[in-house]
Amino acid sequence: MTDIDGIDPSVPPSGSGCASCDAVGGWWFHLRRCAQCGNVGCCDSSPAKHATAHFRETGHPLVQSFEPGEEWYWNYATSELFEAGPELAAPVSHPADQPAPGPAGRVPDDWAKVLRA
Repeated sequence: MTDIDGIDPSVPPSGSGCASCDAVGGWWFHLRRCAQCGNVGCCDSSPAKHATAHFRETGHPLVQSFEPGEEWYWNYATSELFEAGPELAAPVSHPADQPAPGPAGRVPDDWAKVLRA
């Protein structure tokens, strides 16, 4: 099951948070990890939607949740959810003490209102 197009289980994640958000001092709701290159991006409920942007820029179709305790995959190309798949290189989630939304100190007090806007 490790020879699936779009999945490279040997590639580690790019970091513990969305690198694109980190570069501009942004924040995220939840994180997604590209199963092909390891890029960690923020989810579509996040203000910047960097995981989807990564798919559009690279064509890498599969992401796995980068949230503790979640193993599901999403295929952007087919809009399919998979409850599980190959185990990717560690770590498989952001640190458990990193809050969601996160990172700590950058999330606005009215974050829920911001996400509904």
